[in-house]
Amino acid sequence: MTDTTFTPRVFSGIKPSGGLTLGNYLGAIKRFVGMQGQMETIYCVVDMHAITVWQDPKELAHMTREVAAGYLAAGLDPSQSILFNQSQVAAHAELGWIFNCVARVGWMNRMTQFKDKAGSNAEKVSLGLYAYPSLMAADILLYHATHVPVGEDQKQHVELTRDIAAKFNHDYKVDFFPATEPVIEGPAMRIMNLRDGTKKMSKSGESDMERINMTDDADKIAKKFKKAKTDPEPLPETVEGLASRPEARNLVEIYAALDDTTPEAVIAQYPGAGWGTFKPALADLAVAKLSPISEEMARLMDDPAEIDRTLAAGADKARAIAEPILKQTYDIVGLLRG
Repeated sequence: MTDTTFTPRVFSGIKPSGGLTLGNYLGAIKRFVGMQGQMETIYCVVDMHAITVWQDPKELAHMTREVAAGYLAAGLDPSQSILFNQSQVAAHAELGWIFNCVARVGWMNRMTQFKDKAGSNAEKVSLGLYAYPSLMAADILLYHATHVPVGEDQKQHVELTRDIAAKFNHDYKVDFFPATEPVIEGPAMRIMNLRDGTKKMSKSGESDMERINMTDDADKIAKKFKKAKTDPEPLPETVEGLASRPEARNLVEIYAALDDTTPEAVIAQYPGAGWGTFKPALADLAVAKLSPISEEMARLMDDPAEIDRTLAAGADKARAIAEPILKQTYDIVGLLRG
């Protein structure tokens, strides 16, 4: 057995398809920034995952930079965290192939996100869309990441990563890849649609009014929250009263996440409040928290060369960690390298 001591290390990424939404910010980027300084943090724009469905090349490059701008504008510090885009580190694809040979078809068949995305056209989607969970496992394990901040809908992918690591370690009689832990915590980890509280806020929804884009200016942010769908009842006296009220629960959880508090504390602050009171308060809070980010994103996007330099510098740091781990993986498997 190979005795491996794993450095506490965070890895996570965002796919650059469609624009960044409030869901990306509260469910991912805000948490990523908050984890800086607690342990080593590596954050990625997973552009190779984006091409599992066809992307316009120019739009893909633009969105890769926009996601990077979102990270930076929200407070990610390249001197504290490694930030890069996945395709600049070839080891992701190389380890992804090895994991394709470790993962079992039955495991892939159980992945609910593939079923949701493929729908009735499963025979016509790309092989990449089917196999991308093993690339996701490679993204994580390439850095021996011990922790991955994810939403509930991504927990299954971390469980698959653990399965792949365990099977690799078992098959080759090593203790080489860690059992990565999903980190799921805090309010509003699953931000819902502003027009339908039973559906997740999506980049690709039909109406722009159903989501908050991280590029929205202050006026748009305020308008969307003030026009968000609600039910006729005022806020309850206790958080338990939100259980069967998806739109009300969503707005309370968004307020809590933006204000770094809990839904219970929000209800205690606004017990029995009508929507004419609560929605303007939520709009003001959202504008205060989000409009500086959208303004900084716009400033960064005016200088794409600087974003590219930041990503390239991050890729250099990422390769310094990834390439020795990949080399050891090749050695364990028996693949010759010069």
